[in-house]
Amino acid sequence: MRKSVLATLIVLMPSCDPGSLLDRPVAPLSVSHELVVLTRNSPTTRYVGADGNHAGMEQDLVSLFARDLGVTVRFVERNKISQILPALDDHAAHLAAAGLGQTPERRASFNFAPPYLSVRKVVVYNQDHGRPRVMADLVGKRIEVVAGSSSARQLQIEARQIPKLKWVEVAAEDSDALLARLADNELDVVVADSNSVDLARTYFPNLAVAFPIGTVETVAWAFPRDGDASLLARAQVFFKRIENDGTLKNLVDRYYGHTRNLDQTDIMAFLERRTRVLPRFRNAFRDAQELCGLDWRLLAALGFQESHWNPYATSPTGVRGLMMLTEATADRMKVSDRLDPRESILAGARYLQSLRETLPERIAEPDRTWLALAAYNVGLGHLEDARILAQRKGLNPDSWADVKSVLPLLAQSPHYGNLKYGFARGHEAVTLTENNRNYYAILVRFEDVHAPLFPSLTAMFRLDPGRQKLKVESVPTI
Repeated sequence: MRKSVLATLIVLMPSCDPGSLLDRPVAPLSVSHELVVLTRNSPTTRYVGADGNHAGMEQDLVSLFARDLGVTVRFVERNKISQILPALDDHAAHLAAAGLGQTPERRASFNFAPPYLSVRKVVVYNQDHGRPRVMADLVGKRIEVVAGSSSARQLQIEARQIPKLKWVEVAAEDSDALLARLADNELDVVVADSNSVDLARTYFPNLAVAFPIGTVETVAWAFPRDGDASLLARAQVFFKRIENDGTLKNLVDRYYGHTRNLDQTDIMAFLERRTRVLPRFRNAFRDAQELCGLDWRLLAALGFQESHWNPYATSPTGVRGLMMLTEATADRMKVSDRLDPRESILAGARYLQSLRETLPERIAEPDRTWLALAAYNVGLGHLEDARILAQRKGLNPDSWADVKSVLPLLAQSPHYGNLKYGFARGHEAVTLTENNRNYYAILVRFEDVHAPLFPSLTAMFRLDPGRQKLKVESVPTI
């Protein structure tokens, strides 16, 4: 991959107190009513999302915790992971939520909340070259690791057995930039956490895991050893609750549930067509965003999933066009020619938006959009059957993580025989929706946000896909 890839990466912009003056102890939470949290800017912790708002596993978890406490929250970002725990030791924050693994050394110096994720430290290589099989194969290789990370600590442990093993520790917020350099053949090996690698491989399909090292590590929030014991106790109650009610499972699925669906061939084909084919239809997708309010990159991802951006695609069942519309859907959307790419894109966007609007208002994003994407494939009736089945099994029918676990059951007679719409290839809806999530994530990384020429009007008016009339509504946020 060319070095130009690095220039197109979305900058994860910090939007909080940089912490330059926060080496002074923070006020007790009971006094300030402001929860101060040390974090870092990375795909696995906290970042600016596609809609311009902050997102990320730690962002969501901390926000939920602060709501439980009835306090405001202020994030303090540190540029290097190695700066976070020393700042916490100086009581610069009430806790650190920064994707921190619980190493023995850290547990000896800090208290930890219950873990929310398990990861492995893995050796990552570029598939353009030979795969290393054991640690001894790394001797003489160009190896980089994030300074102060548990991966750096693990390399130090490995070097006790292999003294010739050498590496460079890079002062960075996360391993993302290192993995990008590895993809561009500037390095031979990167050692990183498996969750970071899972996300990065969506954008860098020539990377692969050679083998894991060390033991399974749990990720958790850190608290000062002599900090507020009652706050740690509240965190313990909080994590127990969100584990029991499914909130934690849904958050893990939101950020990691789609990462293993695409293989290298899928991603390479998508990246190639993004540069060669997508430019022909980019303006139509942006016009579709202005029409229905959905991010044009989400619509483009759907178009690729449906037809690989082939305006003349036709299935054996008669589904046709770039957005693969059925004849009935095309008639409903007033499409005169399904093979006209612009008509197909605008109609597909309106249809997806109509599916979103049909779902119960209580369903929040991003589950609302993932469920609508599944309905785009399997039909709204079958999606409702799956939601009913989820409810029968004690699962949350408004959660994509729960509904996707039962959608494949629509192909099994003991289940579909008791549902209104009967048999459906629910596993295909799951696969296609998860693929869409991956393609959308790639486009968010490499393609610019579209700012409508008249954003206020775009926010206020949408086209009713059934009656072709304008109506007032709010802009959906994914």
